[in-house]
Amino acid sequence: MKLSGLLIVPTSAALSVHPILPRQNDAPDYSSAPPNLTTLANASLFDTWRPRAHVLPAYGQIGDPCMHYTDPETNVFHVGYLHLGASGATTSDLVTYTDLNPNSEPFIRAGGINDHVAVFDGAVIEQGINGTPTLLYTSVNYLPIQWTIRYTKGSETQSLAVATDGGRNFTKLEHGPVIPSPPWGYNVTGFRDPFVFQSSHFDQLLEGHEGTWYTIISGGIHGEGPSMFLYRQYEQDPQFEEWEYLGQWWSEEANSTWTEAGWAGRWGFNFEVGNVFTLDSDGYNAEGETFVTLGAEWSYAPIVPQVSDNREMLWASGTNKFVDGKLQFVLSMAGRLDAGRSAYAAAGKHLPTSSQASQSSGAPDRFITYLWLTGDFYGTLDFPTAQQNWTGSLLLPRELSLGYINVIDNALAREQGSWRVESQNNNGTLTLATLRQQIAREPLASFQQNATNTTTQSGGVKSSSEALDQSPSSKHYLLTASISFSSRTNNNLRAGFSILSGPNEHTNIYYQFSNESLIIDRSNSSAAAATSSGFLTDNESGKLRLFDVPSGNGTSVETLNLTIVVDGGIVEVHANDRFAISTWVRSWYADSTDVGFFIEGGEADFGDVNIWEGLVDAWPGRNVEL
Repeated sequence: MKLSGLLIVPTSAALSVHPILPRQNDAPDYSSAPPNLTTLANASLFDTWRPRAHVLPAYGQIGDPCMHYTDPETNVFHVGYLHLGASGATTSDLVTYTDLNPNSEPFIRAGGINDHVAVFDGAVIEQGINGTPTLLYTSVNYLPIQWTIRYTKGSETQSLAVATDGGRNFTKLEHGPVIPSPPWGYNVTGFRDPFVFQSSHFDQLLEGHEGTWYTIISGGIHGEGPSMFLYRQYEQDPQFEEWEYLGQWWSEEANSTWTEAGWAGRWGFNFEVGNVFTLDSDGYNAEGETFVTLGAEWSYAPIVPQVSDNREMLWASGTNKFVDGKLQFVLSMAGRLDAGRSAYAAAGKHLPTSSQASQSSGAPDRFITYLWLTGDFYGTLDFPTAQQNWTGSLLLPRELSLGYINVIDNALAREQGSWRVESQNNNGTLTLATLRQQIAREPLASFQQNATNTTTQSGGVKSSSEALDQSPSSKHYLLTASISFSSRTNNNLRAGFSILSGPNEHTNIYYQFSNESLIIDRSNSSAAAATSSGFLTDNESGKLRLFDVPSGNGTSVETLNLTIVVDGGIVEVHANDRFAISTWVRSWYADSTDVGFFIEGGEADFGDVNIWEGLVDAWPGRNVEL
């Protein structure tokens, strides 16, 4: 399953299976230099970088988030992910979770008549067959599958399973796949990850029945480019056994991009994990604007695919129009959902106001999405897996909505980027539209309300780096701060924060105008990288434009507003409600907990720095015995 050291399986695959390894008593010494970590005892690193506020299995490897739904009987939200098949948990508040099955055992496994080899991603119709949650998923019979090699016919089909025992098991239907092959005549690069949705807009455009279910299936066509294939439930078949193919709803030229300026990544050669939903400024709205989140697999080669493990987690928005008699998605803007190279495979679901989580928080209808943060860079790193006994995690849930920004009308705002001009105002300003994404309100509020220690430090104008007066004592905290800049002309300026710092390690998070990027500098993040393989220490970087905005009678540079979550080895950086970059920072030493102002090449005005330490145990009922 490898070629040139890279896995020849899609991310939807369960990349490996980790057994439960017995924990041994040889605890590492985090006050001394790390040894070669592969010499340590099994599971001895289980707690070292493990997050406490994120979603991950009790042990072993996590894969794509998928198969989320709100139980129509209990209004409890189910969060799914690939693990030994597909596993998951329930949550009534998006903060704490309960495993559906002991030890995160799966609710569906490979091995049926349609899925001899693997279960890949799928999506749930909440009131499907006989009013029961019904899963449409990719059933796999052959591997390897990868966009750089010839596609094996019959390797990926789409099949059904129905929930039993409150979702603790999904029972596969005893018949063949309901979508047994890709559309006839296409030499596809992939055909997987069905996402189901309803759309009154699609009903009207396609002259269909109200309440029809649709699904997009992600993939691409060799020699042409990535694509999303559109199907609909045939004449409202209550058994969901017949699906009508409606054409390529969205396709792009191979390895092309929305903009070469780098605001939106590359479309690549194959789409994965596509989600379709509609948003307004409050959140989910069935009559809102059409958005898509998607994974794109790409290569540095402009035309001929080369074996590579480059992936982008992207979003796009646009309109649905008929082109040559076929309904197609026409883009108006696009961007990165997360700029982290290990952040991928986002999957979301409409979370209604009737859900228990929304009832408690008073939230409106929302679209909630989770991303996978792979812990070994898609299986390409020789990480000390046996010593850690788990790999990867989901990132914190995010609320998506349609966002607006009022900016000065100039070339910066008029460029094609991860925004579009919504309106031109009479006072020399523009209103820009973009995707707004924020950490879901429930965990954000819970981290603050349940903090074990809270500190606030005043900022001020800084021209040199300095430590905070009081830093966290642990590696689990939420930090918020703002940074204001007097101009954008100093290309030497870098301003932000150092985190997880001590005498031997440090990580710098900063913004620089030279390439309009927010950067996580991991070059000195982990002493373990010097003694053990499997640790990436290259910088993570993503483009974020700070626009010129109205200020009094003049203009100023948009303030950078940061929300940083540090949870064990996970670092999530969110900025200005429209940008995110997430990665692993695996500091070794126990005393690498300092936080400080970071600045080079000039000065910037820092606002108050607020730190809420402790976060929340997402798994209060879980008892993992290794």
